[in-house]
Amino acid sequence: MNKDLLKKIIIENQERIPGLKVFPRGVNISDDTSTIITGPRRAGKTYMLYGTIQQLLEKGNDISEILYINFEDERLLEMSTKDLDTILESYKELYNKTPFIFLDEIQNINAWQKFARRLADTGYMTMITGSNAQMLSADMASTLGGRYMIREIDTLSFSEYLQFQGIHSNENTLYTGTRFEIQQHFEDYFTFGGFPELYRISNKKEYLSNIFQKIFLGDIIARYQIRNSHALKIMVKKLAESTMDEVSYRRIRNIVQSTGIAVGTNTLIEYINYFKEAFLMNELNNFGAKISSRETKKKFYFRDHGLLTLFLQDPDSALLETLVYNHLRSKHSDQLYYLRNNYEVDFMVPGVSLTQVAYSLTNNNTKTRELQSLKKAAEALNIGKLQIITKSEEEQIELDDKKVDVIPVWKWLLE
Repeated sequence: MNKDLLKKIIIENQERIPGLKVFPRGVNISDDTSTIITGPRRAGKTYMLYGTIQQLLEKGNDISEILYINFEDERLLEMSTKDLDTILESYKELYNKTPFIFLDEIQNINAWQKFARRLADTGYMTMITGSNAQMLSADMASTLGGRYMIREIDTLSFSEYLQFQGIHSNENTLYTGTRFEIQQHFEDYFTFGGFPELYRISNKKEYLSNIFQKIFLGDIIARYQIRNSHALKIMVKKLAESTMDEVSYRRIRNIVQSTGIAVGTNTLIEYINYFKEAFLMNELNNFGAKISSRETKKKFYFRDHGLLTLFLQDPDSALLETLVYNHLRSKHSDQLYYLRNNYEVDFMVPGVSLTQVAYSLTNNNTKTRELQSLKKAAEALNIGKLQIITKSEEEQIELDDKKVDVIPVWKWLLE
């Protein structure tokens, strides 16, 4: 790797980053601890690095102490593991200092882990980003030996989206004129999702399409050297169409095979793992199922609800449920389930809450169905917090000795 090129890139980034406008995300990243930040593409990981660099400068550190490299820079496409040391050598030829090291999208370099471990072992404060869930795996923790804090971020929550629009909500905001402005912004957020750059882009659907293509072609097809890309496209589309349904691996396999593409169950499970590792989607288990069934029947949700608009003609109900899922997942992580037993409940946090999602309750049959399922589940599981998240309706319903809060989603997201 050409050292002169690396020096040029190092200096360019030192000149560029201090003047960038960076929005705080409310995710605390220590600037004195080596950290790995991972999450979906375009979720804001790079800007978290920029924010940390600016914090260091505000504390009195000099810009010459900053070594930032983005491995998606097209000038570094031929870089390999053996070139990583050249980055440090190039910096040392520029400055006789110990730098703070920032390595962006490092998953593009094979076997980068040993280099990262050596940096930590030799005392460098290092921050790393990557768009691959394998960076959170047990193997990763073992390889890095506890030397890095690992933080996962998502696309913007609704409150963060409002901050990007210059609106800072609090418990009193809903009672002011700002309420109507919030509701207007929510319509965009509801339709197109929370990728940070969307707030300033006019052709939002094209932007989402570009992100999906980057994930699909770069993070999945190219990374795992998949030959049958058409089968994978069919799978993504069918999983999008099945967002609110429990689906089995057998059903997905049959759907794909119905298009004339032969694919085995093991291959299909492998593909789904690729979707998860690329932060494209997650799976959710049925709390009420036997262990064997729990592993073969699941619900699947996109990590950002806006991507559904690329696959569905009438996406509103799927958008709503996916938005609720991702918000609950951010709060409760692996303690989130759905229920399919003698009753159906969209989301359950054991011992905490039961949540139904209904775009509207104006249809009496829909309302009765949702309430009866909540009642049966609450009695069986002894859970007191019952709620139905809607698009815009609000009320409180007495259900025997229990209360069910019906909450519009935009308001619920800000609680």
